[in-house]
Amino acid sequence: MAGAELIGKEEIKEVMDVLETGILMRYNFDKERNGVFKVREFEEAFAKYCGASYALGVTSGSSALKVALTALDVGPGDEVLVPAFTFLATYEAVMEVGAIPVMVDIDETLNLDPKEIEKKKTQYTKAVIPVHMCGSAANIDKIMEVARKNKLLVLEDNAQGCGASFQGKKLGSFGDMGIFSFDYVKTLTTGEGGMIITNNLDLYHRAEWYHDHGHDHNPKVGRGLEGRTILGFNYRMNELQGALGLAQLRKLDYIVAEQQKNKKIIKDALAQVQGMGFRHLPDPAGDSATFLAFNLPDEDKAQRFQNMLSAEGVDTVCYKRNAWHYVPNWEHFLARSTANSKKYPFTDPTYKGKVQYLRESIPQAEDILGRTLVMGLSVKMSPEKLNQIKKGIEQAAKNM
Repeated sequence: MAGAELIGKEEIKEVMDVLETGILMRYNFDKERNGVFKVREFEEAFAKYCGASYALGVTSGSSALKVALTALDVGPGDEVLVPAFTFLATYEAVMEVGAIPVMVDIDETLNLDPKEIEKKKTQYTKAVIPVHMCGSAANIDKIMEVARKNKLLVLEDNAQGCGASFQGKKLGSFGDMGIFSFDYVKTLTTGEGGMIITNNLDLYHRAEWYHDHGHDHNPKVGRGLEGRTILGFNYRMNELQGALGLAQLRKLDYIVAEQQKNKKIIKDALAQVQGMGFRHLPDPAGDSATFLAFNLPDEDKAQRFQNMLSAEGVDTVCYKRNAWHYVPNWEHFLARSTANSKKYPFTDPTYKGKVQYLRESIPQAEDILGRTLVMGLSVKMSPEKLNQIKKGIEQAAKNM
């Protein structure tokens, strides 16, 4: 559970700073808050950590996607390339802004295959969303190269990879914008909450204005009297979330380091199993080590190995059979049952393209995910727990 495992006196202290002022809202009440601006401080610290110019705290990783897509001016009539393996929110956010998500195959990183971009793009494609699933990078350098060649916007979905990097550069900072999720099971948690980062001031302003009803946050005038150039909505992060984020951010490098240690122990044990392979990591040193993904030669062997591990008390997930993270398993999405009874945006007359979501169009995902098992890792894993996992692996291997 990553950051949630380490909630302690540091988080309590930051939260108490807020409660003592009585001001829980991110904006206004400057005199009453006695200089306490936790969301602002968290944003500044997070931007610095990621090597980005600007950061904006929002209510969730899902809303971060929607706010960023809105800032990028993605909307009705547009297509967005999205990997077949991701959390449902990535697709939902594209539809929330009125655009159409196009399902794209993955490669052995378990992330979007750069070669798929030119295969799947059409005249209506405006952006691509590489998702750094399970804590490790996509081939982001190649994705950026192909996207720039084809004049596509890039929004990095780094909801599961906070703290991870590629060649020394933090994930989320490669694209035009990047987003993060801080829900309760993420590497860094504020309970709920999310963050958007960018190096583009215009995009930052559009995101900032949109996430707070269009207010331009001019410090020279009172709230509600600022100028407004666009309409927006409410996706503001509150001060309690900002306080938690500040404390958690200081622990992030420690969290990643501990998970890397635990991952190595388990990976070394798995490496002894005949026929075992591992997910390709473009930059192993930059892995956040929140998950360990390993694979067997075929789907049947993977299923049997998973059953044997389960019998030994070792839990894994096969994402090809997962209901939340693999497009072919989303029955409501495939039925185009959006929240709108008219099935918008699929029925939007401004969209002139054609889109299908067929398993046949993602052969690599069907193969790789079917024979891949994923184990969630924790920060705190006792020697006893690690030994139990190692023994479970050994026993399962004997019975293969």
